[in-house]
Amino acid sequence: MSTLLITGAAGFIGANFVRYWRRTHPGDTVVALDALTYAGNRDNLAGLSSIPFVHGDIRDQELVEEVLRAHRVDVVVNFAAESHNSLAILRPGDFFATNVMGTQALLDAVRRTGVSRFHHISTCEVYGDLDLEDDSAFTESSPYLPRTPYNAAKAGGDHAVRAYRSTYDLPVTITNCSNNYGPYQFPEKVVPLFITRALSGEQLPLYASTRNRREWLHVEDHCRAIDTVLHHGRLGETYNVGSGHEVDIEGIADAVLSGLGLPASLKTIVPDRPSHDRRYLLDSTKLRTELGWAPTVDWPDGIAETIRWYTANEGWWRPLLNRAPIAEGTAWHAEMTR
Repeated sequence: MSTLLITGAAGFIGANFVRYWRRTHPGDTVVALDALTYAGNRDNLAGLSSIPFVHGDIRDQELVEEVLRAHRVDVVVNFAAESHNSLAILRPGDFFATNVMGTQALLDAVRRTGVSRFHHISTCEVYGDLDLEDDSAFTESSPYLPRTPYNAAKAGGDHAVRAYRSTYDLPVTITNCSNNYGPYQFPEKVVPLFITRALSGEQLPLYASTRNRREWLHVEDHCRAIDTVLHHGRLGETYNVGSGHEVDIEGIADAVLSGLGLPASLKTIVPDRPSHDRRYLLDSTKLRTELGWAPTVDWPDGIAETIRWYTANEGWWRPLLNRAPIAEGTAWHAEMTR
């Protein structure tokens, strides 16, 4: 039996991982830590009252060390991050503070307390983007070429993790995932943004580059991948986690409108954000062949299930709409035209 500290545990992926781990490893102890910024939501952990919750920031190294010692934590899984590209245009300092310096403080806390495993969650976006006509994919050896403040901040955190492995022999692993979707995702992100707007009878804002596309991974498959790496991954290694299934922005809007029986006239075009990446695709061969992981949720089933979840849980997402810090396509556009 192990004790895990999950940072960013009240966020989208973190909360899904807490739920997944409780379900699949009931003998383990899970401790949740979250700073509860606007996208952190205690309701994401509703029904899990037996899990200790710590309201705190990963940048507070003294607090983190206290938590690690008090709960005798064996494994830290770091989901804590500022992650919204559009908000990063307005508040880049917040992203570097959490994603770089917060990760570094967390690594120091792990090093000082002798935690036996540190796993860091990263993103496909650190690699930059691919041309829409390019048939290649990013591998674990692809160079880092981040194009936005969010991407650069995540890249900085990744470099810190690897540096602590090389310098202090810290027992680390990293996973770089493609775009996640599923339940409990804050409605600023494109999939829940489209679903909640459609359910409210509002327009769905599509960036002008409607053919830009992403690789979509159901959050449950992501949780399974992390589990696989924690149990079978090699220390010091990075593993890409991707479904192989790409959908462009218009395809997402069409899937949502079709799933809800709503007209295409609800689609509207808004200006592209600066440095809007064209395409991401991860080569997850290493994870699949070395560790035996494979995705189990395909896009048609996953998006249909996600639409049903948001339809059935209006009481969860409706109060969050006023917490979104920017209006997509307007606030950052005004900032760039000052």
